[in-house]
Amino acid sequence: MYQFYMGDVLLPVTPSDISIKISNQNKTVTLINEGEINILKSAGLSKISFGALLPNKQYPFARYQDGFKNAQYFLSVLEKLKTSRSPFEFNVIRTDDRGIELMSSNPMNVSLETYQIDEDAEKYGTDVMVDIELLQYRTYGTKTLEFKKQDNTTKATVTENRDTSTKPKVSTYTVVQGDNLWNIAKKQLGDGSRSSEIYNLNKDIIEQTAKKYGRASSSNGWWIYPDTVLQLPT
Repeated sequence: MYQFYMGDVLLPVTPSDISIKISNQNKTVTLINEGEINILKSAGLSKISFGALLPNKQYPFARYQDGFKNAQYFLSVLEKLKTSRSPFEFNVIRTDDRGIELMSSNPMNVSLETYQIDEDAEKYGTDVMVDIELLQYRTYGTKTLEFKKQDNTTKATVTENRDTSTKPKVSTYTVVQGDNLWNIAKKQLGDGSRSSEIYNLNKDIIEQTAKKYGRASSSNGWWIYPDTVLQLPT
C-alpha cells in the first residue's frame, strides 16, 4: 500500500493518481551567422498536483496515525501549511500489510501553493475532495554586509548566515504525536531509510510501549507513541 505524507501528516486515503511536472530553464537564442543554440541552465522547480479524499466518516480503506479524524482536521492542516511560510517534506512511501517499508520516493521539500475544496453530495456524499498543488522548495543562504569606517577609510565585512535547515546532532529523541520512525530518521539522521536502525536500537522500549497501549506488537516499529524516548544511532 502507498502512503502520502505532507510533513508529519499522513493523508487518510491514498490519492489514485499524482502529476509531477519537472521543468527546465534552458533558453534557445539565435546568434548572427551561427543559427540557434541552446543555453543550458539549472533545472527549474518541480510542480506536484493530486486530488485527496478527506472522509467525514471512517472507512475500512482509510488509514489514520492516531485514530479517526474528520475532513475539517485535515483542512486545518492544509491551511496551516499554506500560511506558515515554511517549507515541509512531501514523501510517498510503499509498505506491506504489516506496515514494513518496501520503498520510498525521494522526499522533496515543498511549499503548498494552492488547494481547492470540492464538495459534491452526488460524488462524495458528506466527504470532501481537495485538489492540491505543491511547488519544490530549495534552500538558499544569505549574506550580510557590514560597513565600518576606520581612519577615513570604509571597509566591508561579509558575514555568512548559517543555513537554518541544518540541525545539531542529538543522541536521543522524544516521540511526539504524529511521528513515525521514517520521519524521525529523516529529520534527525538525514536518511529515512535508517528507520530500521532506530527500531533495532530501541526494540525493547518500542515493543513494551506498544503492549502498554494494548497492542500485541508494534508491527516492527509502525506503532510508536508520544513521550517514548528513543536512542539515535550515530
